[in-house]
Amino acid sequence: ATTVVPTPMAGTFYHAPNPEAAPFVQVGDAVQLGDVLCVVESMKMMHEIKAPSAGTVTAVLVANGQPISTGDGLFELS
Repeated sequence: ATTVVPTPMAGTFYHAPNPEAAPFVQVGDAVQLGDVLCVVESMKMMHEIKAPSAGTVTAVLVANGQPISTGDGLFELS
């Protein structure tokens, strides 16, 4: 089964904690419940988006720096 990880807020999607850093996760990575997948900047605050379950990242659905709306899918986990 595939799980789509939605964003709980509107903002800007970032793959990594800063522009020089490696992405938190990439396609093929195994994640555990609570692992940080990305950050969303909303109202000048950085919010960590965490894995809702263990699984493997099968897709990244948005581009780094892309504006997103509440409920948009960010990742697919299987």
